[in-house]
Amino acid sequence: MDWLLIRGLARESAHWGDWPEQLRRARPGDTFHTVDLPGTGLARDFRPPNSIAEARQFADRVTRWLPRPVGLIGLSLGGMVALDWALNRPADCASLVLISSSSRLSPPWRRMRPAQWAPVMRMLAQADSDTRERAILALTSNRPIRGEVAQQWQAIQRERPVRRGDVMRQLYAASCYKPPLKVPKMPTLVLTSYRDRLTDWRCSRDLAKALECPLELHPDAGHDLPLDDSPWLIEQLNAYFPVDECVQARTD
Repeated sequence: MDWLLIRGLARESAHWGDWPEQLRRARPGDTFHTVDLPGTGLARDFRPPNSIAEARQFADRVTRWLPRPVGLIGLSLGGMVALDWALNRPADCASLVLISSSSRLSPPWRRMRPAQWAPVMRMLAQADSDTRERAILALTSNRPIRGEVAQQWQAIQRERPVRRGDVMRQLYAASCYKPPLKVPKMPTLVLTSYRDRLTDWRCSRDLAKALECPLELHPDAGHDLPLDDSPWLIEQLNAYFPVDECVQARTD
C-alpha cells in the first residue's frame, strides 16, 4: 500500500528525519511518500490557506500522481489535514493514522496548554532562526536535544525559511478546524503521548471517541512522537495495520 506522510505547523517533509526510511525497512511491502503543505518546504512559495479544507485540497492536487486509495499519516496540524481528507473524500483513503493531533472537539486550553502560550509567542517573535529551532525542539521533544538533529533543523530553516505570516495563517486554520461528525470508512488509529507538553493528550482521546477508533498512548514521549520514539510508532502501525494484510490488499 502507498502511504502519504503529512507534517505539522511550520514543518516540512525534511523534519521527518529518517523516519520514512525506517518505515520502508520495517514495511518493505509498502511505499511511503511525503508532501509539503503551503508555506513550507517545496511549497514555501504558496501562501497558506485560511482553512484546513483548503490545505487538504492543495495536498490532494500535488499528489494526484499517487494511486488511490492511499494511507494517510498526519502529525499535529498534518493530522487535521489527513482527517479532513478521510472524512470528505473517503474513496481516496485506505487507512488513517493521526499523531499528536487535535480539533475544536477539544477546548482551546487543551489544544495548546496555557503554560506554552507565552513561550510559543516568544518563539514566533524570535529573530534568530537557530535559536528558534532549538526552542521548538525543546518544546516538542521530551528527549535530550541531539546536536545533529538541532543542526539539521537549523539548516532546513536557513535553506527554506518559513515566513512568520505563513505560520500565523497555519495557526489560524488549525484553531478553526472542527471535523464533521462522521465516522471514517477506513481503518483508523489515533496515537499520542501522555506527556505531550504542547497539546493535552485528551485532545486525541476526544478525536478517538468521536471517530470510534482505537487510541494508543505513549507513556513519556513529547509532541513530536516520530522524533522521540519512532520504533514505538512503527510497532503501533504494525499491530493495527499488519504488513501481510497490507501486502495482500496491494496485490488484490
